[in-house]
Amino acid sequence: MNRFTEGLESHLARQGMSRREFLKFSALMAAALALPKRYATQIAESLAAVKRPPVIWLEFQDCAGCSESFLRASRPTAAEVVLDVLSVDYHETIMAASGNLAEEAKKQTIDAGGHLVIVEGSIPTAEDGIYCCIGGRTAVDILNEAVSSAAAVIAVGSCAAFGGIPKAAPNPTGAVSTLDLVKDKPVLNLPGCPYNVVNLTATVVHFLTFGELPAMDQLNRPLFAYGARIHDNCERRGHFDAGEFALQWGDEGHRKGWCLYRLGCKGPVAFHNCPSVRWNDGANWPVGSGHGCIGCSEPDFWEMGLYNVADIQKFGAPSTFAPVVGPVQTIAPPTAALIGGLTGLAIGAAGTAAYMQLSKKDHPDESGGNNSEEKK
Repeated sequence: MNRFTEGLESHLARQGMSRREFLKFSALMAAALALPKRYATQIAESLAAVKRPPVIWLEFQDCAGCSESFLRASRPTAAEVVLDVLSVDYHETIMAASGNLAEEAKKQTIDAGGHLVIVEGSIPTAEDGIYCCIGGRTAVDILNEAVSSAAAVIAVGSCAAFGGIPKAAPNPTGAVSTLDLVKDKPVLNLPGCPYNVVNLTATVVHFLTFGELPAMDQLNRPLFAYGARIHDNCERRGHFDAGEFALQWGDEGHRKGWCLYRLGCKGPVAFHNCPSVRWNDGANWPVGSGHGCIGCSEPDFWEMGLYNVADIQKFGAPSTFAPVVGPVQTIAPPTAALIGGLTGLAIGAAGTAAYMQLSKKDHPDESGGNNSEEKK
């Protein structure tokens, strides 16, 4: 059977994926899409019969970081699964063909129509687009041709989604986003620097299962991945609420894992599923490793300044956030336990467990002291 016409389950089975692994893949995709467990069956049934969608992947003004993320996919399974879910007919970096053979492969896909176009990198428009030319053609021309018969367009990474770093002032190339140019096709943004490939896989699975792109926010980002504020799911949120902040890199608060807001963390003003999806097999993410979120999934994130303190009052009612002040004293374990119990009455056992986990870090040192910077 031709690998481009057989059902996805059959194709994956030939690659060594068992039925059990396929069902697990479907269940993980349902979880990634924030769907109830019962949808795993529907996803499995749809993918069992669906054909692998042809993909044209275009790279313009980018650092190839999003392609690197794509190639290093490891969740929900291995990188081979992600590559097998899609029929990547054209990708300058990974395809075996080059030159005229590569361009012919792209032309055949465009002529057939119904494909997905994945765009990586911003598109320059200044001086008729001369700042990014491939084979003597501008990025604008290449993009317009690729999307002419496409079913949908997915912009991966902040450069493609919002213009990214190339668009930052003074923007000498006139860089714009994919959505600025593509007006007659459905466009979904997966911003991030780089984006997380788990979200691309889930987006494609949703498209194959339901025949449409996932529900999006006002910035065309899928709600399953960008519907929650990073701050609300951060493991350091308890320290923010307690007024416990790292004030300098390597100080006592930083070593204890306290909130990084004062060091420029943009978690309170950024929306992404980084705290839950994470990176490297879910091993960690920037905040978990001790560096604040830079807000790379938001428009013009570079203009916010990596270490400037975000004005959180612009993004929500003042009552939404705890006062940004230092703690009067360290929370003692008995007090933390009491607060955890009261919290459990309000938000359930899950909230209690999370709070208690954070509170374990708040034991005073032998001298009974607190963050020396705060005591001043």
